[in-house]
Order: sequence, then C-alpha cells, then structure tokens
Amino acid sequence: MMTVGIKIMPRDVILDSQGRAIEESMKNNGFKFEGLRAGKFLEVSFSNENKEDVKTEIEKMLKIGGLYNPLIEKFEIIF
Repeated sequence: MMTVGIKIMPRDVILDSQGRAIEESMKNNGFKFEGLRAGKFLEVSFSNENKEDVKTEIEKMLKIGGLYNPLIEKFEIIF
C-alpha cells in the first residue's frame, strides 16, 4: 500500500483571508513570526505501489474530482 500526501495552498497572488485571520490571532496571543498561509492537506492511500500510476491518478482526482480550484489554488504531491 502507498500513502501519498497532497498539499493544496492558495496561489501566492491570492489574498489568503483564512491565513490572515489565523496569523492575526496568533500574533495577538504573543507569537512572533513573519507570515502564515492556510491550506489543506489530504492523505490518500492506494493499493497500487507504482509511483507514476499513483501520480496520474492523483492528478485526475485533483483536476476532474474538484479537490482544488486551479484558478486560485496550487497543489503539491508528496510521496
């Protein structure tokens, strides 16, 4: 079995209102850091262990299955 991570983040040019709200809350609680962006992390398990097959399937899931919006989000597949 192969488990793969999918990181989905707002594109850099998109205002990340959720990330901004979290950042403001953390800074109001005294935490010091330079920036914060919020996204999604998915973990998907496959019985197929062929990396290329799994990558192709994940790309289909993302594009056809509606897991992300390509206009405002980007994704990274983490093996």
